[in-house]
Amino acid sequence: MSDFGKRIRLNRLFKASHRKALVVAFDHGLVRGPIAGTTNPSEQFQIFASAGVNGVLMHFGMLRHAHALLCDPSPSLILRLDWTSAWAVAESGGKLHAELLARPEEALRNGADAVMTYLFVGAGDLEFEAKEIGRNAEVARECERLGLPLIIETIARGKAVQDPTSPEWIKLHTRMAAEIGADVIKTEYTGNVVTMREVVTICPVPILVLGGQRQSDGAVTKAIRGIAASGAAGVFFGRNVFQSADVADFLKRTRALLDKDPEEALDTPDLPEEN
Repeated sequence: MSDFGKRIRLNRLFKASHRKALVVAFDHGLVRGPIAGTTNPSEQFQIFASAGVNGVLMHFGMLRHAHALLCDPSPSLILRLDWTSAWAVAESGGKLHAELLARPEEALRNGADAVMTYLFVGAGDLEFEAKEIGRNAEVARECERLGLPLIIETIARGKAVQDPTSPEWIKLHTRMAAEIGADVIKTEYTGNVVTMREVVTICPVPILVLGGQRQSDGAVTKAIRGIAASGAAGVFFGRNVFQSADVADFLKRTRALLDKDPEEALDTPDLPEEN
């Protein structure tokens, strides 16, 4: 079968069809520098691996610190292929740029089970958005040739976007990613179980929901309950994991919530706020 390589690697990421995926994003350093929780990558990777997360996202330069991932069973390795100015522009204004930093073949050679790219929409810059689509399509075709899954992170930001978590925006850019050829999509939570369920239901590929800005444990627990009940394939959290007061405990509690029946998860009490 032509997609057998992708299926094998996606099976490593999701591991069991009845369990939702818990993936850690650890790719913040290129855009935000050494923020809290990222200054000792080796130690964090050890915690992630010991907690049994499904996967870890990083840039190529972090591979030298990722020996802890060489365990059994090991988390899936997801390598980010690109950089974007969109995060900085969203805060300060300016022209948007995006660049590929590596090719899927290089990721495969380094043991990746999947690769990830950004897809930003709503910038009001048609040239930028055309390049975004073309860049992602080019990567998707190469991933098809290699049997390497492509995860596209879809985000709405820019002049045309008043509410980036509105279901209309999320439905648009997740479908765009699916049409381009994404095997999995990472995107934002609408903030509402019903509307997120609509997004998940009409998207033809699995959706992993990102965590975004650091929130209190109580707020994160509420979000996880809603995400689980929406039918999403799992969560893709970064700062809410590695900036937690107790990373291992946070991952343990998150795993327990994701493993609950969706309706049971909704009835789980919120965690107390951290001191």
